[in-house]
Amino acid sequence: MPRLLLDVAPLRTSPAYRRLWVGLTLAGVGSQLGVTAVALQVYDETRSSFAVGLVGLVSFVPLVVLGLYGGALVDALDRRRVTLVSAAALLVVSVLIALQAWLDVGSVVLLLVLVALQSAAFAVNSPARTAVIPMLVPPEQLPAANALGTLSMNLGVTVGPVLGGVLVGGVGFGPAYTIDVVTLLVALVTVARLPPLPPLGGARRAGLASVLEGLRLLRGWRNVRMTFLLDIAAMVLSQPRALFPAVGAVLLGGGATTAGVLASSVAVGSVLANLVSGPLSGVHRHGVAIVVSIVVWGAAVSAFGLVLLAASPGEQHLGSVTGTAVPWDHWPLWAACGALAVAGAADAVSSVFRQTVLQSAAPDRARGRLQGVFIVVVAGGPRLGDLVAGTDAGLLGEPLAAVLGGVACVLAVLLLARWQRSFWRYDARHPVP
Repeated sequence: MPRLLLDVAPLRTSPAYRRLWVGLTLAGVGSQLGVTAVALQVYDETRSSFAVGLVGLVSFVPLVVLGLYGGALVDALDRRRVTLVSAAALLVVSVLIALQAWLDVGSVVLLLVLVALQSAAFAVNSPARTAVIPMLVPPEQLPAANALGTLSMNLGVTVGPVLGGVLVGGVGFGPAYTIDVVTLLVALVTVARLPPLPPLGGARRAGLASVLEGLRLLRGWRNVRMTFLLDIAAMVLSQPRALFPAVGAVLLGGGATTAGVLASSVAVGSVLANLVSGPLSGVHRHGVAIVVSIVVWGAAVSAFGLVLLAASPGEQHLGSVTGTAVPWDHWPLWAACGALAVAGAADAVSSVFRQTVLQSAAPDRARGRLQGVFIVVVAGGPRLGDLVAGTDAGLLGEPLAAVLGGVACVLAVLLLARWQRSFWRYDARHPVP
């Protein structure tokens, strides 16, 4: 049984990692609460899944630009300082988002501008805090630390959307955004307590040349590149979260709370997978594990869409995202949650191994820049996926958008695995980038 359960050795042996993990977990709850509230606010004012998808588009551009440059900063400057400054920027933007809700400005354009600024700060913060982890734990604890990191992220995605849905449905958008502000403030304090963390081997000059050098390295590192391509296939083609507001308001009923429950179901599956992730440390064929887990993700998203298709017209609703009763007694809600939980479990396994390949195969001198590319893919992919899902839903409806997205993901992953067959043989005991 101990070998089956989550390995918490990094929390026991590294006080600095423990503080970072606690702060990031709290910030993750607030961040996902804010993401849910933004989607609900945009849908509440526009009644359009396509408009919700636009949130992903306005987030994507600054994420790409600042993600790549942020990675160069991480390789050039003290990583604690970069993390601290970018976290402070996140806090400021979150305060502004909360203010627009409390003042009832009612401007979707203003909200999208603030989301873009938030994405820019996140694009620098995320590669910095991820590049810190190998400096706080020994190499043999990296899979365990990444499993803990995935657990932290998914605790946020579990609690945050439900809390956001309940708060928005019960007391409005202002209180929801305020919780995000408080959690970010706590996370800022935990980062401030980290020791100085300069790049190993000396700093490099940040700039366009450094960014291009990192991209050139990636071109030659086929296994690292493959982790990015596979995640793009999953997140761009089959990310279902832009569909949740409409599913709650129209297809299943329950409005904001149902949307939050659906988003949290993905994370519940991820958390459960993390809690029994002990055996993952003994898996050496990381390429096989990544491909199989992403195929399961795509199949589960398609199953979610099939559940929505199977819901009878009598089980559909037409209402607001606020103030509507959750249909707890309707089977489609529970079946949809189950499919999304399977998707979340598969995504958790994929995330652990993709992050481990990147951290173990890539040298420290390029780790920050590759983490910048990683965050562009991991965070930017779902934002493009929001746009794709929202567009598909506008043309085909939410159920078919989910079904076809999952099928497209599975086909793309299988084609990539056939194209890059060496990735299938990747062995963690002999990491080759």
